[in-house]
Amino acid sequence: VALKRMLNFNVPPVKNSTGEPVWKVLIYDRFGQDIISPLLSVKELRDMGITLHLLLHADRDAIPDVPAVYFVMPTEENIDRMCQDLRNQLYESYYLNFISAISRSKLEDIANAAIGANAVTQVAKVFDQYLNFITLEDDMFVLCNQNKELVSYRAINRPDITDTEMETIMDTIVDSLFCFFVTLGAIPIIRCSRGTAAEMVAVKLDKKLRENLRDARNSLFTGDTLGAGQFSFQRPLLVLVDRNIDLATPLHHTWTYQALVHDVLDFHLNRVNLEESAGTENTPAGARPKKKNKKSYDLTTSDKFWQKHKGSPFPEVAESVQQELESYRAQEDEVKRLKSIMGIEGEDEGAISMLSDNTAKLTSAVSSLPELLEKKRLIDLHTNVATAVLEHIKSRKLDVYFEYEEKIMSKSTLDKSLLDMISDPDAGTPEDKMRLFLIYYISSAQAPSEIDLEQYKKALMDAGCNLAPLSYIKQWK
Repeated sequence: VALKRMLNFNVPPVKNSTGEPVWKVLIYDRFGQDIISPLLSVKELRDMGITLHLLLHADRDAIPDVPAVYFVMPTEENIDRMCQDLRNQLYESYYLNFISAISRSKLEDIANAAIGANAVTQVAKVFDQYLNFITLEDDMFVLCNQNKELVSYRAINRPDITDTEMETIMDTIVDSLFCFFVTLGAIPIIRCSRGTAAEMVAVKLDKKLRENLRDARNSLFTGDTLGAGQFSFQRPLLVLVDRNIDLATPLHHTWTYQALVHDVLDFHLNRVNLEESAGTENTPAGARPKKKNKKSYDLTTSDKFWQKHKGSPFPEVAESVQQELESYRAQEDEVKRLKSIMGIEGEDEGAISMLSDNTAKLTSAVSSLPELLEKKRLIDLHTNVATAVLEHIKSRKLDVYFEYEEKIMSKSTLDKSLLDMISDPDAGTPEDKMRLFLIYYISSAQAPSEIDLEQYKKALMDAGCNLAPLSYIKQWK
């Protein structure tokens, strides 16, 4: 809703207005692109009048009679580039939207450039959007995708981190959480574990929220902002926990569809990229190997199959794809059968009576064609994605890993020794083996004895593992 409002020059879009939308250009940086792409498809952008969407730092031609909506982070180089656009008089008017709040000094830089370029009247609106987070699903969001290693577990737990670096990381996290609550229009009750990075974030966020509420004129949580029920008694609870509380889970091999796609395929911002395996047949000897085709698919909320099955165990998903395919084929055969009947020869009375009956059927069959094509597209998509996942499961024996880790984590008896699993050359990549061993190490009540550990280490080395994670976990434990 916030994005659509922004693309509509910061006025709420009017429902069912018959007029054409105002044609405009959208200029974003990588951060803006990551925020918009999981939520609005190119078609939806076009429906809102966005004819072109371009990256801020790409070479752009002047389009003098079109308004431009900017959606960027308030960084030095972004602002320099916007000032350059003003000087070059690229567009008719400028709607500047910043993903996070822009500082006073940077605003003045823009103002000076606008005065210098004689373009003050063309800068129509300047808005802080407070949208510095990426929404992947209705109830799931992540903080950032660009430079995500800057706020990762590793960044916070590096032994050589300086205080200033830590402050920057905390500020980045706090800024994104603050943006989220502004967009939600609610002030959270904050709970956190003590003495950890989570507490630092909580204290900073609390301070930022209080400062904003104190300034009654400019408070983001009162007045006519998006969410109107700010001071209702239903306040959301924000629980901040340190990843260290539970390190085994992110290492765990999974068994549900969405988690597997995320684990074994290249899956970012709801888009999965696949390499199609090139067929080996009919390539003459000595010919160059076929190039692998890259395909990307969007797995979004509008994909009914994904919505229904993303949390299902993988075997169920494979079965459901098969069922969908069968029901699709039945529908397709029905359309074909009707078409053949329509080419009726001769004046056979039975045929004539069938015709009127079948016309109705054919009409309904034809009107369901778009739906049928969409169904076909989804079946193909999930067949390809599920096949790619299945290849990984088979080649790496991921089902065995999943069951074995479940047993370790639930402390049940193990049917084969961990050493056998690690030294089995057919089971999994070195990374899989390392993950399995780390889970065992984290979950075991007492750490294995030095003699055992040496044995495991040797097996892991033979399997080609990098032992750095183990020494880290050992220290941590």
